[in-house]
Amino acid sequence: MNQQHVVTLRAMRFHTHIGVLPHESEIAQSIEIDLSAWVGAMRGASGAEGVLDYRRLYELVAGVVSKGHIRYLEELVDRIAEGVLEIAEVSRVEVKARKPHVALPGPLMHAEVCVERSRP
Repeated sequence: MNQQHVVTLRAMRFHTHIGVLPHESEIAQSIEIDLSAWVGAMRGASGAEGVLDYRRLYELVAGVVSKGHIRYLEELVDRIAEGVLEIAEVSRVEVKARKPHVALPGPLMHAEVCVERSRP
């Protein structure tokens, strides 16, 4: 039987330089990221089947976010998804990034971009 688990980290919060406006490359903003990774039944580093260390996922996301100015949420979620799919245990990933402070003329909770990727 091909069994999978979904490991989800929801509402990870970071401050980073993101956006296309001039001030967005100088002033860090809050962003929030959700990550779901589908983990196959192969043995993880702990020796248990279908196990993926949450810390590994968090550190990967934090590393991408801290690399420097990112212009678009799409670029951010793509980089995270690519990194997660490099983990052997992961067959599929979904990444959502939210930016609550968006320069628009009316009320808005946040802008969000979502990407889903699978291993071919």
